Amino acid sequence: MSRERQDDLPQDELEDEEDTLPAAEPALDLAEAAPGALKAGIEVIQQFAKHLPNRPGVYRMFDRAGEVLYVGKAKSLKNRVTSYARGMAHTNAVARMIAETANMEFVTTGTETEALLLESNLIKQLRPRYNVLLRDDKSFPYILLTGDHDAPAILKHRGSRQRKGDYFGPFASVWAVKRTIDALQKAFLIRTCSDSFYENRTRPCLLYQIKRCAGPCTGEISIPDYQALAGQARDFLSGRSSAVKRLLSARMQAAAEELEFEKAARYRDRLAALSAVQAGQDINTQGVEEADVFAIDEQAGHFCVEIFFFRNHQNWGNRALFPRADRSLTPAEVLASVVAQFYDDKPPPRLVLLSHPVEEIELIGQALSARAGRKVEVAHPKRGERADLMAHAVKNAREALARKLADNAGQQSLLAALGAAFGMEAPPRRVEVYDNSHIMGTNAVGGMIVAGPDGFVKNQYRTFNISADTIAGDDFGMMREVLTRRFARLAKENGLSSGPHPESSPQDSSPRPEQDEGSLGTGRKASKPRRDEDGFPSRPDLVIVDGGKGQFTAALKIMKELGAADIPLVAIAKGEDRNAMRETFHMEGREPFKLQPRDPALYFIQRLRDEAHRFAIGTHRARRKRETMKNPLDEIPGIGPSRKRALLLHFGTVKAIQRAKLDDLMRTPGVNAATAKAVHDFFHDA
Repeated sequence: MSRERQDDLPQDELEDEEDTLPAAEPALDLAEAAPGALKAGIEVIQQFAKHLPNRPGVYRMFDRAGEVLYVGKAKSLKNRVTSYARGMAHTNAVARMIAETANMEFVTTGTETEALLLESNLIKQLRPRYNVLLRDDKSFPYILLTGDHDAPAILKHRGSRQRKGDYFGPFASVWAVKRTIDALQKAFLIRTCSDSFYENRTRPCLLYQIKRCAGPCTGEISIPDYQALAGQARDFLSGRSSAVKRLLSARMQAAAEELEFEKAARYRDRLAALSAVQAGQDINTQGVEEADVFAIDEQAGHFCVEIFFFRNHQNWGNRALFPRADRSLTPAEVLASVVAQFYDDKPPPRLVLLSHPVEEIELIGQALSARAGRKVEVAHPKRGERADLMAHAVKNAREALARKLADNAGQQSLLAALGAAFGMEAPPRRVEVYDNSHIMGTNAVGGMIVAGPDGFVKNQYRTFNISADTIAGDDFGMMREVLTRRFARLAKENGLSSGPHPESSPQDSSPRPEQDEGSLGTGRKASKPRRDEDGFPSRPDLVIVDGGKGQFTAALKIMKELGAADIPLVAIAKGEDRNAMRETFHMEGREPFKLQPRDPALYFIQRLRDEAHRFAIGTHRARRKRETMKNPLDEIPGIGPSRKRALLLHFGTVKAIQRAKLDDLMRTPGVNAATAKAVHDFFHDA
């Protein structure tokens, strides 16, 4: 692929349009809508269109601030971009996009399939304003049967698949993974412990006693026999369940004929566990072994895509996605974009079923086949079992979207009640709630949760590791530090403050691994106000802190210093005897007040406070656990899991490693002289 810009493109003549714009509304004359901006945008696009080749590729449209507006692919870049420059568009959204366009960039590809794959990658990475975007970017859980140990373990896995082993999934929920692993433990006696726990066992653990593990760690079963069990589990998860069940049934019969009834009973229990895995699934399939079913529903300009996962003739759960898309797009267009983006970071199955016939169904199949390295069929079923599965998925999509719209309506009324309770002119769109958590000042963390019209916005949650400079146990100081870092960051990104900008600590972190680039806590500097998805603001309309007058005074001082005094601030003081429904509220310009016990706003505030408390406590406990479980060997550069395991196996404990001489360390199997010296120097003054 080659990257092309306006300055170095060959001169070509304009050609007729072949590709059509991704829109469906009647044409809109751009020249009559807003002559100045639209004319400027058209002229920019025309200049680029003059020099484009008649080849497939991907184009990006930028506004004057350099922000990506749209990412698109084309069979012919010249024809597609020329269609934008004709002064006619099919939707109001395209008209706005053209008017905002100040620059374009292009990447040519060898085939249209490559262009589709690159387009989906860029959309997920850049998240342009005018593209269909998947808002639920949380990774799906998998089952991992490890392959980097003589005694494989079966584990729940999320994220990149870098560890050696076999991955099975995706599953729609962690609950489905845990239930399946639990059943597979009963059926195949596969361990679920970590490698370090395994290496340090001297006697079987409780899982062996309750017949959930074969006990390879202490030699209760030979490694070859255990690997045979792991192979059976692999076969079962890979779709060869009938062969595994026939094998276990034959062994049960043989044991019974030899009057080994206890052994036969163990095989019986394993068969029952396997049957529970399959019988516990809803709408299991007969003719569809491996497929993902995508169904879309549209109501009031909102879209819901329901995805069902089928593996090994079993339903592994379903997930509802609510993509952000322009209302002018048809369900088929939204569905095609969702499918292309969905498999950007996960392997596609052999069959993908769609509820609507999309125009580029063959192209999507070719792109998914190229990504998977094998044939992937993409189809729109019309009859038979596949059509029945699709009807069930469409029904679930319709019901999920109806629930989502109902929840949003209820959330809007609660936000309106909240604004009225605190004397705000309009309901808040973004509410931030802060709380701190620590034990005697140790492992102190601050937490920020965010609520909006769609409920809790968890990808906006932030944690703040309290610095050592703050006096241990000083709740006022902790709140002051958290708000200073939060609003200093906001001031830098959105230009809120005309006063001093204290530096934000690099310790700000997100509880989710899939953190937005434009979110707080990333360390990214911005010189202009940020735009979030669906116009969700980065600047809060209301700030709530957990505490009384002291926390309120500290918070108000910080917000005034950072130019955010116009944001309403509320502090919640616990009621008498910490009794709910008796909370006292502190606001500037008002005497401390209480809300009526049955006021819906009070219940909503309690939900917000409890969520902030839960989040802060959970983050504190996770940090405390990491500190408790920290191994000094982890802090030594160059000491990875294998060398740490070798040292612990040779010496037994970390204390023994600390006392060891350099010569003893060098005699450790698998540890070279440089590593031994690094370990010795770490525990002893050089």
